[in-house]
Amino acid sequence: MSEVIRIGLLGFGTVGTGVIHVIQNHKQKISHQLGCEIEISKILTKNPEVENDRADKPVTAVLTNDAYEIVRDPDIQVIVEVMGGVDFTKEVIAEALRNKKSVVTANKDLLAVHGPELFQLANTNGCDIYYEASVGGAIPIIRSIKEGLASDQITRIMGIVNGTTNYILTKMAQDGASYESVLKEAQELGYAEANPSSDVGGLDAARKMAILASLGFSMEVTLDDVEVEGITHITAEDLQFSMDLGYEMKLIGLADRVDGKIEVNVAPTLLPVEHPLANVNGVNNAVYVYSDAIGETMYYGPGAGSLPTGAAVVADLMNVIRNIRLNIAGKQLISDHLPKQMKTKAETNRKYFIRLQVEDVPGAMKEVVSVFADYHVSMEKILQMPLKGTNKVDFVVVTHHATLQSIEDTLEALKNTKIVSKIESAYRIVGEKK
Repeated sequence: MSEVIRIGLLGFGTVGTGVIHVIQNHKQKISHQLGCEIEISKILTKNPEVENDRADKPVTAVLTNDAYEIVRDPDIQVIVEVMGGVDFTKEVIAEALRNKKSVVTANKDLLAVHGPELFQLANTNGCDIYYEASVGGAIPIIRSIKEGLASDQITRIMGIVNGTTNYILTKMAQDGASYESVLKEAQELGYAEANPSSDVGGLDAARKMAILASLGFSMEVTLDDVEVEGITHITAEDLQFSMDLGYEMKLIGLADRVDGKIEVNVAPTLLPVEHPLANVNGVNNAVYVYSDAIGETMYYGPGAGSLPTGAAVVADLMNVIRNIRLNIAGKQLISDHLPKQMKTKAETNRKYFIRLQVEDVPGAMKEVVSVFADYHVSMEKILQMPLKGTNKVDFVVVTHHATLQSIEDTLEALKNTKIVSKIESAYRIVGEKK
């Protein structure tokens, strides 16, 4: 086995180290499956002089802090990008593609912002871009959509695609703890960054849903198309009421298609306790896919981590190398997309959990009910609990399905009544039959 494919690795952090571990520990199997050897020739790192001991075994690759030295090296055929970032990374990857080098990346931020441009550049230069690890870590969701479900018509993709928020909501529900205390614990355990805003604000999940929606619907969906709501306002009371009504709270990414029109959003969502996603806890991820022919399928596993993510990156690397050896690199991109049509609020149907703080006076319920009726939102369940030490009650409503426009109009009208002191929360409910 004389042929050697040389790799340039951009990034020597958690994922980069995982990539090296997988290649070092599974070298014989990888070589056998590919029919050639792979060699990491150069690694981008901030401190080339001191970081050679981060892998299982010392690496023989050249360590450098110059990304362009790697992407311009004529002996390197494939670039593996695990350094993160957007603007600088985009320029480096573009340079690699212009130099006819295929790319494997785990960078969902980059793809959510610049994916279409980079895919087109890859196509122009006869290169591949593979990106399985950008969504769901070790879960092969991208490969499943591109290959396993290729012949089917996907109508809905929904999932838990951020481990940090899933850990926080799991702990809040199980322990009755506050958001602030669980976030601090998650940071101490390394599940949340010092600045967790991208995770808890829903942006990380939104970037991943833009990628999944683009792929699943064959439409050019960007981050700007994704409606985003995070978990920072969720309270222990919200979770308790949810559980009392038979629901679990999760941060759910949802991409839905009806009659060619789509919605893509990320928001705290109530799931019936019997729904498979309701039982995905801790830092795990899961994606649930609805399609016409197959029906419902679910993909579950660790959403992050050095070795799980590293394994997903190496699997992509192996596919890229196969394409190079078969001389089909850059020949798989389908550049034509279906026209993108976003649902209007009047075309979007949702079921909601709404919690109000209402004055505890005669006729209060009648007035609240009449507001819902005025905007054609019917009620499925009502729960009313006195607030100790006040003359107010917690008034919880589970609606039937209604248009998003009707729901928003109802909430706005409730704000303007004298009987409603405060709208505590409003969460969509997904996973029940209409």
